[in-house]
Amino acid sequence: MSVRDKMTAAFASAEGGLFTQVEKADVGSKYIELQKQGITFMGWADPFMPDRSMPEFVADAYIEALRNSGAEHYTAPIGNRDLKVMLAEKLKKHNSLDVDPDRNILITPGSDSGLFFAIIPFIGKDDEVIIPCPSYPNNFLVVEMLGGVPVPVELKEENGYQLDVPAIREKVTDRTKMVLLTHPNNPTTAVYNRHSLEELRELVIEKDLILVVDQAFEDFTFGNEMITPASMEGMFERTVTVFSFSKGMGLSGLRVGYIVADDVIMDSMFANAVAVIGATSTAAQHAVMAALKDPSFMKDFEKAYEYRRHKAYEILNSIPGVSCLLPQSGFLCWLDVSGIGDSTEIAAYLLRNAGVSVNDGKNYGKGGEGHLRIVLGVYADDDRVVAALERIAEALKRYPAK
Repeated sequence: MSVRDKMTAAFASAEGGLFTQVEKADVGSKYIELQKQGITFMGWADPFMPDRSMPEFVADAYIEALRNSGAEHYTAPIGNRDLKVMLAEKLKKHNSLDVDPDRNILITPGSDSGLFFAIIPFIGKDDEVIIPCPSYPNNFLVVEMLGGVPVPVELKEENGYQLDVPAIREKVTDRTKMVLLTHPNNPTTAVYNRHSLEELRELVIEKDLILVVDQAFEDFTFGNEMITPASMEGMFERTVTVFSFSKGMGLSGLRVGYIVADDVIMDSMFANAVAVIGATSTAAQHAVMAALKDPSFMKDFEKAYEYRRHKAYEILNSIPGVSCLLPQSGFLCWLDVSGIGDSTEIAAYLLRNAGVSVNDGKNYGKGGEGHLRIVLGVYADDDRVVAALERIAEALKRYPAK
């Protein structure tokens, strides 16, 4: 019996790139190798990478925190209270949530660990989790790691990738415990509208389900109404929401996120935080506090993303057999290449012929095949992004269509 045979099923079947070729951007050393080759990164959702995104005043606050006595020590695993007070104000202003910073907020080392911790309390062996998809790959991975069963519900482009609640209802069984959303959606960028969220609210309450929502891309929705599901009537007590400083503020490397939930849920999370997520960096928490005090720098980010989403829509829709919707949020673009070939083959082709690395849609679950996820939020220079998009377009126009 091999060592892998002793692992749980989720770990035994996982591949980290040491023995096989792994296509996922965030697995193994693929991106380090591509960087050495001068490839243009458009597959890693890290704002303006590798260029600077941290404002000087945030960097100053970070450095000051490092130099002050205490930065080398833990804060409480539940997070810096001053930061949580500031977040309670943000949540009331931007998310219509009136929360107690001492009872409803938990600081996490990034939103990925926050997502893991949000799911752990509820999912065990054979519990089913409904995941509208295409969706963030970790949504499937975490459920499987816990012994649960991901149940995909495919969202359709012709409906703008809005929630299909009747289809979700059909998937509910006696084993269904949870609905798991990325909202706005990663990778489609869809911002779920009030009608679909209201339908989902009614279903979740009727079937007595838990709703977990990853709102990492909530900050830029370009005029589309952004509703926090936890703020809807009857939902706060059954919703766990995961937030991030990585996408909107471009502070990915600081690894700070936070969870918001009802105190009944949060009491258990507080008790287990030290065992699951430890304590978030003391200095990094001070840095994001500085960013929260003056988030005006995000206006420049929004301006760049606004320009880039329109340029991507214009350039990519000029390719015969290829199409995309105008991105509704964040800095991603979801490109339909099913009319010309296999998405895995096309992603590899673009790497060779356009010098651009993008994400194969197959990694995003049902409905992802035949699509590419392109990150528009890379690099500080808009022209560099446009040039990469034009190389993609020229290469795809030469692609030997199926």
